[in-house]
Amino acid sequence: MITQRTTGRRKQVLAAAVVSAALLCTAACGGGAKDDKSGSAAGFDAANNKVASASAKKGGTLKFATVQDADSWDTTRAYYGAVWDFMRFYSRQLVTYKTEPGATGSEVTPDLATAKAEITNDGKTYKYTLRDGSTWEDGKAITSQDVKYGIERQWAQDVLSGGPVYLKDALDPKGEYKGPYKDTSKDGLKAIQTPDAKTIVFNLPEANSDFEQMLALMSSSPVRQDKDTKSKYSLHPFSSGPYKFKSYSPNKSLVLVRNTSWKQSSDPVRKALPDEVTINMFSNADDMDNRLLAGDYDLDFNQTGLSPQGRIKALKQNKENLDNPTSGYIRYAVFPQNVKPMDNIHCRKAVIYGADHKSLQTARGGPLAGGDIGTNMLPPAVPGSEGQKYDPYGLAANDGAANIAKAKEELKACGQPNGFKTTIAVRNNKPVEVASAQSLQASLKKIGVVAELDQFDGSQVAGIIGNPTIVKKKNYGIIIMGWGPDFPSVQGYGVPLWDSKYILPSANNNFAMIKDPKIDSAFDKFTTELDDTKKAQIATEINHKVMEGAYYLPFTFEKYINFRSSRLTNVYTTDGFAGVYDFVSLGVMK
Repeated sequence: MITQRTTGRRKQVLAAAVVSAALLCTAACGGGAKDDKSGSAAGFDAANNKVASASAKKGGTLKFATVQDADSWDTTRAYYGAVWDFMRFYSRQLVTYKTEPGATGSEVTPDLATAKAEITNDGKTYKYTLRDGSTWEDGKAITSQDVKYGIERQWAQDVLSGGPVYLKDALDPKGEYKGPYKDTSKDGLKAIQTPDAKTIVFNLPEANSDFEQMLALMSSSPVRQDKDTKSKYSLHPFSSGPYKFKSYSPNKSLVLVRNTSWKQSSDPVRKALPDEVTINMFSNADDMDNRLLAGDYDLDFNQTGLSPQGRIKALKQNKENLDNPTSGYIRYAVFPQNVKPMDNIHCRKAVIYGADHKSLQTARGGPLAGGDIGTNMLPPAVPGSEGQKYDPYGLAANDGAANIAKAKEELKACGQPNGFKTTIAVRNNKPVEVASAQSLQASLKKIGVVAELDQFDGSQVAGIIGNPTIVKKKNYGIIIMGWGPDFPSVQGYGVPLWDSKYILPSANNNFAMIKDPKIDSAFDKFTTELDDTKKAQIATEINHKVMEGAYYLPFTFEKYINFRSSRLTNVYTTDGFAGVYDFVSLGVMK
């Protein structure tokens, strides 16, 4: 799962991050004024894993602000976590995540289906029955064929690339199905059967213990074939949820209004409290944060925390409107092995040891806004994680200081005793990532590694750093990124990053170009293992293999400083969407 954030500001990023880190503890531990324009706030951290301002009141407009448009509004193509969170306003799935705070929010619950799956055939057959009364925005019933077709669109990667493709591997591991746009038969994907309009049956070639989690992803949403506009579907998706598109101007605004064909009796998940939901898109992060803090908007759509300047102001003046959740994300640098000298493990280890990990944490906002120093690549909330206890390179030792002696040893071992030159690729629309890159650049200079920064267009991730050919051409030996679990397991987190099957010519997320048979084999073993304890053990083993390969330099186990307006009701963070607010439950005070 990817996060996003854009800003027009480029100056004094690192300095602002350092000042923000210094102020965080002071501001969080006392003082802070309420936003008098918005009314009474619930209190600092009041919505962190618990409900703040509970209410069943309907009406009003829920106002989001953002500095970057969605990667796609098409449920098949989206991969940003905030977009998935928002899509529950206008899309439904057979099963989805519970609308409850904290860890409970990551549990799967029936949505379009009357119940969770009837599982037979040693975990290889899943059967669902659809609820009565579930309709599209034009009043026509949502059918099992619509669900099947929506899932089949994942096979049309030449037209609809960008989204997760777990179901392709689970249902069609040999890649025999050509997708709905090329399939000449009338049967479609044979692994999915729809004996009638209310029944859908999945027949897996091999059991997959996370299969129902995959069905909870937005990419498993129904799409009606006669409304599928293929690559243009993102401009106006056809609604199966309580809201529908009224207007959309790319990079400017989005307005959702009530879907009058939606019935509360058919939907046990969504309460549909606001009358309207809007997103206004800014070109400058500071402008957006100032408008948020003034009470003109209710929350940041991206949910990646306030910018450094915004945090400083908010912690002084709006503390009662802030939450400080731990996210499911790890922020890191990754080393593409198709770029020399990062094909040499010792060169990669030199960068890991040569980094100043305390400085990287500070650049990301300090312990509260940035999170704990990252020591490995498995998020603490994923079963099998050992948290900071597993620290094979001693990243958290000595208060995060660089290990210059070890770094120089590794440079000698990789045949570069005097260091080497490389390029750090960093998204130009993420100021905290730029600050992290600058921190890493400065510490690596001390060991003779000269790293040039290339701030690429952050809205073009799939076509730039997601293209291995371009990565090699631009000499991107280090890429600054972050990742959170698509669903709470090592499969839902690590497969796109570490499984060789997921190396793609475009929209690639295995930036390190990992092709380790032992890691691939461990993932294969994990997917068929049904015992939770054994699954956690395999997850631990996979994490160890990844760290032993020195493919990544973890920065932080991330935390956020997020703002909520005093108008919001039913506000809570949920592990179902990596520790951010559960959008679909929100209401507003008129």
